[in-house]
Amino acid sequence: MKKQIKAVLFDMDGLVLDTEKLYSRFWQEAAIALGYPMTREQALGMRSLNRDAGEAKLQSYFGKEVSYTKIRDKRIELMDAFIEKEGVYIKPGIHELLDFLQENGIKTAIATSSPLDRTIKYLSSVNLVDRFDKLISGYMVEKGKPEPDIYLFAAKELGLEPKNCLVLEDSPAGILAAYRAGCMPVMIPDLDQPDKKTRELLFAKVDGLANVIDFISANQ
Repeated sequence: MKKQIKAVLFDMDGLVLDTEKLYSRFWQEAAIALGYPMTREQALGMRSLNRDAGEAKLQSYFGKEVSYTKIRDKRIELMDAFIEKEGVYIKPGIHELLDFLQENGIKTAIATSSPLDRTIKYLSSVNLVDRFDKLISGYMVEKGKPEPDIYLFAAKELGLEPKNCLVLEDSPAGILAAYRAGCMPVMIPDLDQPDKKTRELLFAKVDGLANVIDFISANQ
């Protein structure tokens, strides 16, 4: 692995921004508002999924008749209203890590399932939008997470091979996408710890963004 990390690709929600808990909260609240008794554990299962995977997951919970679009739209409505009032917050260590990467000539990109306009809005609100070399949205590729498209595209946009890209993720779907792309998947748990299946895909697990500095320093 020596001298192989040429870029770090960041998931956004739950990794750079402390927003993953909002997605889980409002998936659950939206489903309940529309008559589907979603549990917290089920809401966690919706993280970072593309439309097809998200629809399949909802159907596994509530049957074939459930409308992914209606629940998603309600989730967006509730979450947007909350963020408009409360704003978003960064995860500890992000500035220190980005400073370290810049100082060491390691490229960076956001690779998020969120739409690009929302990504820019959220990152701009916390003065991070200009800290990354590329902003990549799942809407730029054919298939979102857990398919590998977004990480393959991010690596290509940076002019690098996936094998030289360290991926920081907090969700099983994101880790699977990074693994399938041939990147180095590193999990920084947010709302829960990885299960056995996810652990088998990991290049490493670290406890926070600041710890990534020591991890890279020890392996470059």
